[in-house]
Amino acid sequence: MKRAFAVIALVLASVTGLHAQTQPDFSVTRAAQPPIIDGVLNDEVWQREALPLGEWLSYQPNRGDKMPAALRTEVKIAYDDRNIYLAIHSFDHEPAKIRTTISKRDSAFNDDWIAISLDSAGTGQTAYHLFVNPSGVQMDALNTSASGEQFDADVVWYSAGKVVDDGYVVEIRLPLQTLRFSSGDQVRMGLVFFRKISRMGVAYSWPPMPPGQWVFDQPAHLLFANLTQPRLVELLPSVTYGVRQDRETAERWNAADGDVHAGASGKFGITSNITFDGTINPDFSQVESDAFQVEINQRFPIFYSEKRPFFMEGMGLFNIAGTGGPGNMRTAVHTRRISNPFWGTKLTGTSGKTTFGVLNAWDDNPEDIGNRGGAVFERDKLYTIGRATFALRRADYVGAIVTDTEHAGRHNRVIGGDLSIKPSATQQLSATFLASQTGIGSSGDIRGTAAQVSYNYETRRFSIGSQVERYGREFQMDTAFYNRTGFTVGNLYSAVNFYPKQGTNFWLRRVTPSFFGKRGHDDVQDGDEGFARVSLDFSFTRQGHMSVSYGRGFEPWIGRRFETGGANAFIGAQILRWLNVFSYVNSGPEIFYDRVDPFQGHSHSGGFGFGLQPNQHLNQEIFVNMVRFDRASTGERVYSVNIVNAKTTYQFDKHFLVRFLAQYDSSAERVLTDLLASYEFVPGTVFHAGYGSLYEKGSDQIGALRPDDGRAKYLAVNRGLFFKASYLRRF
Repeated sequence: MKRAFAVIALVLASVTGLHAQTQPDFSVTRAAQPPIIDGVLNDEVWQREALPLGEWLSYQPNRGDKMPAALRTEVKIAYDDRNIYLAIHSFDHEPAKIRTTISKRDSAFNDDWIAISLDSAGTGQTAYHLFVNPSGVQMDALNTSASGEQFDADVVWYSAGKVVDDGYVVEIRLPLQTLRFSSGDQVRMGLVFFRKISRMGVAYSWPPMPPGQWVFDQPAHLLFANLTQPRLVELLPSVTYGVRQDRETAERWNAADGDVHAGASGKFGITSNITFDGTINPDFSQVESDAFQVEINQRFPIFYSEKRPFFMEGMGLFNIAGTGGPGNMRTAVHTRRISNPFWGTKLTGTSGKTTFGVLNAWDDNPEDIGNRGGAVFERDKLYTIGRATFALRRADYVGAIVTDTEHAGRHNRVIGGDLSIKPSATQQLSATFLASQTGIGSSGDIRGTAAQVSYNYETRRFSIGSQVERYGREFQMDTAFYNRTGFTVGNLYSAVNFYPKQGTNFWLRRVTPSFFGKRGHDDVQDGDEGFARVSLDFSFTRQGHMSVSYGRGFEPWIGRRFETGGANAFIGAQILRWLNVFSYVNSGPEIFYDRVDPFQGHSHSGGFGFGLQPNQHLNQEIFVNMVRFDRASTGERVYSVNIVNAKTTYQFDKHFLVRFLAQYDSSAERVLTDLLASYEFVPGTVFHAGYGSLYEKGSDQIGALRPDDGRAKYLAVNRGLFFKASYLRRF
């Protein structure tokens, strides 16, 4: 009993106590004239002293190393009634070694860059992360205390960059309409700066972020006098024209099928902190094709990321604690399950310490969960998702989530809560509980529960993490992406970091031996499971990383016990400014997941990839994955799979690109080619034109695909051409 009271006291202390030093507040000066965002700091507003920032310290790959004096960073900030402006001078005594490219948005993270984290609402729950490389190319993310950085959505802001004799300069214009904050006589926003030095492979921050801490723990603050958020009114009409043609036989195509699709989305700022988003007849065609993945002999479902703008924006708000990582649930709201929505709405905002969101969507072509066949054919499905968090202190919060789906008489309803707190600067504790209720018509409901508790401890020297999960057999959550139900499992991770003296081995940054283990019981497969792995990781300069590991375990499948694990190795580095490479190999026992006749097998897999960028405009990426699976008892080859994903991009400037995809999957005997020309002025104002073809080898559905000599060949089975245009208008 005394121990229980001690734990409760520790939790309460974490909610109410203070454990971090106070960082400074900076009063921001109002600009008499707005600066021109051109990467040249000759505007009147920049003729003032820079902010008196303190010492920058590294946070990746090591924590706590000092930024060299020759790489100091100066920052100036101003604002007016419409925008916040930043001028950042990143000094570098070797400007010729600065890595910068002209590339697509969110794709320049191997470059040098400067970034800010801005908690505009000041709640410690949500922050905008804005990155700019020396060419002015943008990367951005929405960071939440539950989900971390989510790079899915793009926000509207403007930037310019220029390499100069003593480093590089970046200018930023951030519209107040983009941000969420409460208007007032004195508005306070949390602020953290980041900077990456590509050739060193090191990222720094100010204020410093000690081990176990992130942007909400020790931010500085900006103070704005008499700041009012302009009401957000936004309209985004779009139109898409597509032509698709399928092959009838090897010699003849079916008639082309053309389609014009028009829709519109919009935003309305109900208050300065609450925004309503709506879309009607949206065009959710994907401009970027999914990369091919190995899909043979997979026990768990394959995850594909969301790429549709309406759903991508702000979805980190809907996630819950304990998801991702080694856990069972990837995300509580996986919107790709909403396959063909006719309309959708989102209401998101903050009120004091409460952050909330409500998502509704009407799906015209939903997934048939439960395999009911004709009973649900062409029957629409309604999704309703609600999420709220209450800030306790900094990034600590307590939250709740409610989801409901209604489809042809079937309902699935889930209610749950989560908690994330930091008992001290080096500790993180989270807990989640979910309860589901699923039924069809008047039949009795099936009820199930799921829960997890996780704990993490991190210092510069040591890292420890653990998680315990329990998913009941009857638990169902239509909105989520998770692997399985009917199991209980616990895992433990521990690591020790060693830092070689830089004067002796300057190229080696960190050496980390680690251990991962798990143990549990699978109710569905009727057996115990366990796994243990030891690893040795090395971090180098030039973003280099090497890892070797060995693990063994066992897993139940259809009431039988099989071996898993094996040896693994990975190595990758930015070996030259224009060349990034990686390679990996895995080998060990594995299961053939047949539900009638499973057997023990042995898997050999490997792959390699590289990013080649001979100049600022051209980028070539190739990724190759290979898997070989043999029957353990006989050595017989069961299957071989080769996957190739290649992407060639030519970026004329930061707005206009031409991209070609070529993807190959030997198991499905298919090849996809995709050519795209894209112009993006700002997120939302875009024009795309694309042409794609899918090739297959010897399809049974098209008998004439096989030539008379009996040797199958690849033929295009469908092809398509599309044009898409949308225009973002802010009022």
